[in-house]
Amino acid sequence: MNKNRLAGYCLLCGLSVSAPATELVYTPVNPSFGGNPLNGTWLLNNAQAQNDHDDGGSGSSASRQSALQRFTSTLESRLLSQLLTNIEEGNTGSLTTDAFIINMIDDGGQLTIMITDRATGEVSEVIVDGLLPN
Repeated sequence: MNKNRLAGYCLLCGLSVSAPATELVYTPVNPSFGGNPLNGTWLLNNAQAQNDHDDGGSGSSASRQSALQRFTSTLESRLLSQLLTNIEEGNTGSLTTDAFIINMIDDGGQLTIMITDRATGEVSEVIVDGLLPN
């Protein structure tokens, strides 16, 4: 073998062995995991662009109700409360709304509440036993 070629080969092998190495460091992209906080806006916009879920508009369901719907809901709640107060005094009664028919019967310390779904006709019955009779 040629002396120059052998010297070049040894020099090449020597350089490759003594080449400096650097440590690999992972840098996260997401700012939630320690990445650059300037990436936050880009990540949020990218996620929102991919989101195909429709939440039905902004705000809660209460803010989307009309004044009449809010008033009706409040009135139904108040009437139901009054009906429960009347049960405490020994009076029975019923309440009919657009969605439900509610019958309350106090039978000597046993309160029976029958709730009928007007759309399906399904009936739920709640029985509370051990009440003091009036």
